[in-house]
Parts: sequence; structure tokens; C-alpha cells
Amino acid sequence: NFLIVKARARKRGHRQDGKGDLKIKPEAAPTPNSPTTEEEKTESHQEVANPEHYIKHPLQNRWALCKTWQANLLRLISKSDTVEDFWALYNHIQLSSNLMPGCDYSLFKDGIETTWEDDKNKRGGRWLITLNKQRRRSDLDRFWLETLLCLTGKSSDDYSDDVCGAVVNVRAKCDKRAMWTTECENKEVERLGLPPKIVIGYQSHADTATKSGSTTKNTFVV
Repeated sequence: NFLIVKARARKRGHRQDGKGDLKIKPEAAPTPNSPTTEEEKTESHQEVANPEHYIKHPLQNRWALCKTWQANLLRLISKSDTVEDFWALYNHIQLSSNLMPGCDYSLFKDGIETTWEDDKNKRGGRWLITLNKQRRRSDLDRFWLETLLCLTGKSSDDYSDDVCGAVVNVRAKCDKRAMWTTECENKEVERLGLPPKIVIGYQSHADTATKSGSTTKNTFVV
């Protein structure tokens, strides 16, 4: 907006009303908080383009997420070795509770196969939680996410070398969440804050591979 200033002009001693109106454009007021000096402009630009805003945070290990369909069809979904890549992956896949019965998710350290015969697994076992299908919606996704965060975060730093990966199995009658370890003779147990009636059993892969029925006996129970 322009300011209109009524100027009184006198020419030859006579007043000229309505004539001689002057339009004066005011100086632009500085925008609040805008840089006013070259130094401040430079600092402002550096703040916007600060590369620290784009640095990813590395995980201790690289992890491979796979999905298994019926008939044991295994497919690698993606690998991640940073916090940002892990969350980008997790936020774009189906929740475990939405998988069809017979499907699995597995997250293992890169280079370790999801099989009992792998060198890192053959002397190990698994910590197992079994949930009936009524608890699928309420507990399965939470247990699985907490397991993933335990693996990829700092929760398992003291036992990081002992942990191989984790698997969630969705089945018609019940679901299972298992954390695989590399050594079944390690009897150190950490008690977890679990709801009542939730039991974690530890089963060696050797016992699972040679079981005669549909269930495997637990070596340890928490």
C-alpha cells in the first residue's frame, strides 16, 4: 500500500488544492526474524542445509527380513543396516496379525540362513512364545515389534553375538514368536515383564528336528 500525502503547493502565491498529491512508497519493513546481514544470511543457509539432518544412524548389525509362504516358499523382502531404513521397511509391510495362516516373517543377521542346519544355528535353539488365535489381534503384533526392537536396538548388546534372529509363525490354531540363539547350552535367563499366563519356553533346534509328535519339549521355561 502506498501512503498518500497531501502536499500544499503554492505557485505564484496561490494554493492548488487537489493538485500536487504525492505518492510516497515507504521503505520495506524488515521481515521479523529474517537475516539482515550477509553473515546472518550465511548462517541461516547453513542451518537449512546442515548435513547432520540427513545422517542415518547405523545399527550394530545388518538385518535381512524374509517372508515365507505355504510350501516353504521363502522370499527376501529387504535388508537394513540403519534405524531409518528399518522403520521405513517396517512401516510398509503387513502386520504379522494380517498374514494368512501358514505364513512367516523372519529377521536374521545378514549371512545367517533361517534353517536349523546353518552353522550359526545348528548348536543353538529358540526362545518361544505361543499364542492362541484369540490373542492374535491383541498381542502378536506387539510381541513381534518388541522382538524386532530388541534385536536391532541396544537391548541385546550384552548378548548380541548369541542372537541369530527371530521368526513369527501365523497358523490356524495358534501363533508362535521365536528368538533364535546360537548356543543352547547357555543357561543364563533374563526375566521379562510379561503378562500373566504367558510362558516362554526354550527349545533346542536338535530336539525340534527330531521330535516325534507335533510339539517339542522345553529345555528351559520363563
